[in-house]
Amino acid sequence: MDNKTIQDAQKEVDLYISQFKEGYFSPLAMMARLTEEMGELAREINHFYGEKPKKETEGEKTIDQEIGDLFFVLICLANSLDVDMDKAFDLVMEKFRTRDKDRWTKIDTKGEE
Repeated sequence: MDNKTIQDAQKEVDLYISQFKEGYFSPLAMMARLTEEMGELAREINHFYGEKPKKETEGEKTIDQEIGDLFFVLICLANSLDVDMDKAFDLVMEKFRTRDKDRWTKIDTKGEE
């Protein structure tokens, strides 16, 4: 597989969605879908790391698949609202580098090679 940028992913999703007359769902519907996908991811995490085993009748899904589903819907939401996810990511990382720069205990890497 190729290494894709976030911009590549946004373009790929847009090409996929643009082939359908329905286009993107409304932002409110996509928020509901994000919530649904987050719940499915939570369920898989709980099955894998938690105390709740899967039922024998439940299909096989993976955490990778659920994160992929969540990412797809997030891209759909961003695309429908004309949000450049690269710029959005840069904004949030700048916030963490400035506002939260001293919030956490940093690993001391001095003297390590």
